[in-house]
Amino acid sequence: MVKTTLNVGRISEGFVLDHIEAGKSMEIYKYLHLDKLDCCVAIIKNARSNKMGKKDIMKIECPIDFMDLDILGFIDHNITVNIVQNEEIVDKKRLTLPKEIRNVIRCKNPRCITSIEQGLDHVFVLTDEEKQIYRCKYCEEKYTDNK
Repeated sequence: MVKTTLNVGRISEGFVLDHIEAGKSMEIYKYLHLDKLDCCVAIIKNARSNKMGKKDIMKIECPIDFMDLDILGFIDHNITVNIVQNEEIVDKKRLTLPKEIRNVIRCKNPRCITSIEQGLDHVFVLTDEEKQIYRCKYCEEKYTDNK
């Protein structure tokens, strides 16, 4: 068997997202709208991990004020965010579940005011931290991940 390693170059300014649950990196790519930015993104899927078995890793070269940590915390609060400046990690952030998320997910209740009022923000509130349950601020519809 031939052993190979994968080398991804250093980034000068941006983020390295580590400990992403295997297979979730493309979801993060979508939620952060990285396809609309002119920045360099490296995604490593199913990397070996002693701690997790398999994990995803993302390197995102972009201005450091770009990242919305609430979106990342909602997707997977176990992600480690390494902040890079001048090709060096200057800070590590641990994520938590955000108490409120705005315009990340949409309420699926057809009777919700957000279905009628098109300009209204979609706001979900964390109602059960242990079970990671979010509910619509307006109609209290429970968010379910329909994948």
